[in-house]
Amino acid sequence: MSLFGAISISASGMDAQRIRAELITENLANADTTRTPQGGPYKRKDAIFTSGSSAGSFGETLAQFGNLAELSGGLPSGVSVSAVTIDESEPDRRYLPGHPDADPQGYVAFPKINPAEEMVDLMSASRGYQANVAAISSVKDMIARSIDLFR
Repeated sequence: MSLFGAISISASGMDAQRIRAELITENLANADTTRTPQGGPYKRKDAIFTSGSSAGSFGETLAQFGNLAELSGGLPSGVSVSAVTIDESEPDRRYLPGHPDADPQGYVAFPKINPAEEMVDLMSASRGYQANVAAISSVKDMIARSIDLFR
């Protein structure tokens, strides 16, 4: 794998974590949304990540390819968001008889969103993004040192 390939992989990871963070902030912003254009309360969304390609274990890759130059085709090529799932579980029901969205018994359907859990997920996405930034910075430093060696 080239150094520029490593930058590309980290960049794809940053993009995936950005999408994940956007979905989490959308969930937090709509934690109390009881009515949507589709009808009913807002439904929580989550990102599903997938790798670009995988070649099994490192040992299997080495056994399959005898030349290190051929390895770049079988190594993972990054990460992407393969799907956005929507939580289809039953909404939380709260007794609020004066609410405009209350049913005849006085219960209102609220999204099944735990703000504390969403904040932990947001911190995880932020740390994943920071890890990819650190990886890009390390590769950039390696490239700069390599150029210095040729001077």
